[in-house]
Amino acid sequence: MIFIFIILLPVASLQDLQDLQDQCPGGSCNPQLGDLMVGRAAQLSASSTCGLNGPQSYCIIGYLEEEQKCFTCDSRLLYDRYSNPNSHRIENIITTFDPERKLKWWQSENGVHQVSIQLDLETVFQFSHLVLTFKSFRPAAMLVERSKDFGRTWKVFRYFADDCSLHFPSVSSDLADSIDDIICDSRYSGSEPSTDGEVVLKALDPIFEIQNPYSPNIQDLITLTNIRVNFTRLFTLGDTLLSRRRRNPQNKYYYALYNMVVRGSCFCNGHASRCTPVDGGRGDVFTQTGMVHGRCVCQHNTAGENCERCQDFYHDSPWRPGGENTADICRRCNCHGHSDSCHFDAARFEATGGVSGGVCDDCLHDRTGPQCEQCRPFLYQDPQRATDDPHACIPCDCDPAGSHGGGLCDTQDGRCLCKDNVEGRRCDRCKHGFFGLREDVPAGCQACRCHALGSIRSCDQVTGNCECDRLASGPLCDRCVAGFWGLGNSVFRCSPCDCDIGGAHSSSCSPEDGQCHCLPHMIGRRCSDPAPGYFLPQLDYFLYEAELTAPLHVESSPSSTNAPSLSSSLLNPVVLPQCEQYYREQGYDFKFTNGRVVLVRRTRRHVRRRRQGQHQTSIPLDPGHALQIIPRQRTPDQPVTWTGLGLVRVLEGAGLRFTVDNLPSSMDYQLVIRYEPETPSDWLASVSIITLSPGDGGCSSDPIGSQTLVLPGNSRGGVLDSAVCLNAGARYFVNVIFNKQPGSDGSHILIDSMGLIPSIDSVQDFCSQSDLESFRRFRCIGLAAELDPQESLPEICEGLIKSMSARIHSGAVPCKCNVIGSLGPSCSKLGGFCECKPNVIGRCCDTCAPLTFGFGPGGCKPCECDRQGSVSELCDQVRGQCACRSEVTGRRCDRCQVGFWRFPLCRPCECNGLSEVCDQETGECLNCREHANGPHCDRL
Repeated sequence: MIFIFIILLPVASLQDLQDLQDQCPGGSCNPQLGDLMVGRAAQLSASSTCGLNGPQSYCIIGYLEEEQKCFTCDSRLLYDRYSNPNSHRIENIITTFDPERKLKWWQSENGVHQVSIQLDLETVFQFSHLVLTFKSFRPAAMLVERSKDFGRTWKVFRYFADDCSLHFPSVSSDLADSIDDIICDSRYSGSEPSTDGEVVLKALDPIFEIQNPYSPNIQDLITLTNIRVNFTRLFTLGDTLLSRRRRNPQNKYYYALYNMVVRGSCFCNGHASRCTPVDGGRGDVFTQTGMVHGRCVCQHNTAGENCERCQDFYHDSPWRPGGENTADICRRCNCHGHSDSCHFDAARFEATGGVSGGVCDDCLHDRTGPQCEQCRPFLYQDPQRATDDPHACIPCDCDPAGSHGGGLCDTQDGRCLCKDNVEGRRCDRCKHGFFGLREDVPAGCQACRCHALGSIRSCDQVTGNCECDRLASGPLCDRCVAGFWGLGNSVFRCSPCDCDIGGAHSSSCSPEDGQCHCLPHMIGRRCSDPAPGYFLPQLDYFLYEAELTAPLHVESSPSSTNAPSLSSSLLNPVVLPQCEQYYREQGYDFKFTNGRVVLVRRTRRHVRRRRQGQHQTSIPLDPGHALQIIPRQRTPDQPVTWTGLGLVRVLEGAGLRFTVDNLPSSMDYQLVIRYEPETPSDWLASVSIITLSPGDGGCSSDPIGSQTLVLPGNSRGGVLDSAVCLNAGARYFVNVIFNKQPGSDGSHILIDSMGLIPSIDSVQDFCSQSDLESFRRFRCIGLAAELDPQESLPEICEGLIKSMSARIHSGAVPCKCNVIGSLGPSCSKLGGFCECKPNVIGRCCDTCAPLTFGFGPGGCKPCECDRQGSVSELCDQVRGQCACRSEVTGRRCDRCQVGFWRFPLCRPCECNGLSEVCDQETGECLNCREHANGPHCDRL
């Protein structure tokens, strides 16, 4: 009797046992290796098999006469040991461990060199090694290939040949340098043994140490979906070339394999210890024993046929191949119960330092965030509810104009997210320094635009209006009040314009840079300086030189009976200097005009006028007259105390007529007489003004009557007490008659010039009362009359005078430096004095100094009149001709005239009337007439 005991185990215990088997000791799982050929006969193919279409004979190589040498191959049916033992199909090479396994094999057709065997797998497997056991000779040449994409592309594992250089000349036969080198191996292609010979290929050569089995190059070597063995050359004994009359030798050369082993396992990236069929069938019951299946039973929260990815909702940490720390692979996502789907985000994983990389998908219950941990915009977490509560998100309470997004708040505490320029619990008011809360303003409120220096405090938060400093104005306090400038551009908040009262059109200036509106040719921020090439005339710019005036003819002196009569020509030949007498005898008038001593040839008309007793129109240079020009020579060691060429000596009772026709403005003028007393006595000057043409009529009335001013003996200038109003563009004669004070000494006075100094009081809106008082206190008018031309005025006077000059002349006046007589086009800013060349004088450098002549590019040349041959140091300023003694000639009067000899004595030549010429040095007569000769033409 047979007893069968059946032990029933609980279902739960069976499942626990299975789970225990699936666990991977040490963290990394390694499925059991097996033969990938087992169970896959239908996926195995060969390009050539004998007897598939009917019986084929083949022979073997034998040495015994009685041994059977030829056989029949008939593979039309499957192999059966009893009914079909001659079938040699490709599935015969699958190893079965049958004791009679050598009775079946695979065999190719006779004489076919190019034959391939291919195994197609249903998924990716991990390959370990390949073993081929041959019944026939091993191939003379072959190669093994693999594919990872189900046969679309192939890569060679290795080449095999008895002669690599012959069969695979482009492939190296040296030992491999690295594990993935492709070489040709000759160890498995020899003639011995003739049967049971093997070819072995290992995916990873054990001579190389593998640091990381999951590196890309290693994975490329050990994973495949297809493997193919290509036989390219049969091994023969050389008899295939014998004569056809003998038996066909090809029938004994073919490929025959006992078995082929493809060792490997299912490929699970270290996350499974066993596999199941890819098609979902039960591998423990319905599949062949020993078959290696391809679908991994994944552990470590992984999924996929090869455990190549994380399970759904296990993406909080990244997938990676199995290793030591498998607990950190494919962690479960945390979505707080608001989502059942997530994905891995590498950037988030890196940003959190590897803490979490899972991002939840499609959060429910108004949730958002990588873990559905936040409420959606415009909602926040109710502090009274848990995070996983589906009703925990409640609405924000924020001003839409002042908060981001039109009412956003912090999703955790409900605090409103204010725009940059907004504050308050509800974001409903502007920050300090901002105004105008509006929803369409990105920052919520606009910045107060009050000027930092122009405003006192920040602007109104509602209107934006600014409160200005006392010197600032405008809605933004960004402009200075009228008369000030530079808000933000200077060291002070607002600086006064301080426009020059004379050089600027008005007291206002540019609010940005303080530039005043200048009169023509005035420059500088304040318009206080003349432009290059221009100048501001001094107060005595309207200066009229005495030596350029006309003599004033009067009947007699009002205070002296001893003065010569002025009704005559004032010419006394008896007392004339020899130079003037000389030129007059030569037919010239010798006069001083336009700043030069000029010889004018006398015409008949002039002679007739002189005979008729007409008055002189210029002042003579020679003494003996009531008026005489006294030239002054400028020397480096002597100060210049005069203007022009010199002075005019005026006898008591004589007068000068000044012509005034160059005034630019109608106004009051102070009349100034500049002089040099020859004694300490005081003189009187009687002034009367005659209007010749009225000008622009700016004055209310023309000057009438006569006024007298005192010329003190201890001064060099006198100012008429009351100003006179003169019109612009008018023409006047100013007659001045000079007399001594009663009881004074001296018979004459030296007059330099008359000046008309504009009166500061008559210039409308010119300066303040304090400026006027300073002008008077410092006696700017008097100083202008008394100072030497080389002296400078006090600074306060100079400033007021420059301003007054710019106002009077409507700007600056051109320098007009004479291009021939000056060193350049520029002149002094005040006074306009050009820099003159040697011996050149005049403000514009247009006149030769006394005792010089020849005005030209080199200046003026000294007269250098010979003291012994001339009667005066003066010369003609145009030609330089000196005034010679009657018997002397030459420009410098440095040689005797013809008929005289032995300069400077210049004795007459003694030639007995027979010659007029003699040697200038010896006196010997030359060119004697009437055949005479001898030193004195005294011999025949």
